[in-house]
Amino acid sequence: MNPSLSSRAESFPGAEMTDAITGVLYVVATPIGNLDDLAPRAARLLGEVDLVAAEDTRHTSRLLRHLGVAPPLLSLHEHNEAARVEQIDARLAAGEAVALVSDAGTPLISDPGFVLVRELRARGRRIVPVPGACALVAALSAAGLPTDRFLFQGFLPAKGGTRRGRLEALAEREETLVFYESPHRIRDTLADLGTVLGERQVVLARELTKTFETFLEGTPEALLARMADDPDQARGEFVVMVAGAAPKSADEAASVDADALLSAMLAEGVGVKQAAAVTARTLGGAKKQWYARAQALKDGD
Repeated sequence: MNPSLSSRAESFPGAEMTDAITGVLYVVATPIGNLDDLAPRAARLLGEVDLVAAEDTRHTSRLLRHLGVAPPLLSLHEHNEAARVEQIDARLAAGEAVALVSDAGTPLISDPGFVLVRELRARGRRIVPVPGACALVAALSAAGLPTDRFLFQGFLPAKGGTRRGRLEALAEREETLVFYESPHRIRDTLADLGTVLGERQVVLARELTKTFETFLEGTPEALLARMADDPDQARGEFVVMVAGAAPKSADEAASVDADALLSAMLAEGVGVKQAAAVTARTLGGAKKQWYARAQALKDGD
């Protein structure tokens, strides 16, 4: 264990360092663009740990050179993560401190690390988060869309049919939808958003914290037109945020609930007349109304 790691008070009153002395995996957030966004605690730890497990050691080496530190590096990416568990666990068991970093932002958020953290936690190892930059949180904070509830889906499927299927499954969700997208698929994704969700409001956060950071807002069709006029707007890494579906009225919600109830009973072999009676007792309304609806569902209407 590096002897310079120690528990000590933060510079402001009432806060205490959570940094342990031995056998800890630190999950360290790194900048998504602007290097000044690296938290002081993260910068210190990266110079003090015994090992840095990095998604791309070449990329992380540039950050470490910027900090003027040179801890040993170990690659940990989606293709070798499971194989690295025993190696890193052995280092922790020996009392060393290890930092886990991804290429940008917070590890595990559409980045490697989940398998490692899950397995080490199951073995009783201590996992300590070192918060910092996260593209989806940064984008939401400046997008002007509701953030009290949001649904993060990472990267949408690469194939068009599968991507549209995923969007169709999300079409009725009322939360703000958040995706990551790459420059070579952003136009296809916008086209599919327009096909499935129509004129729903979309906000694109492009190149966050970098020189050409841009927020674009509009319908999918309007955003595609903007990119046709200015191809530079299709460059860079994107956070795609989509307004949630409008809330259903009470009548619409009741209709959906009734259909689900009737369909479930019919699937179990309950007769139309009995299903209608049960629905009337459960949700109210006339049995005649529910009978007609049950019969329509049974007939596939």
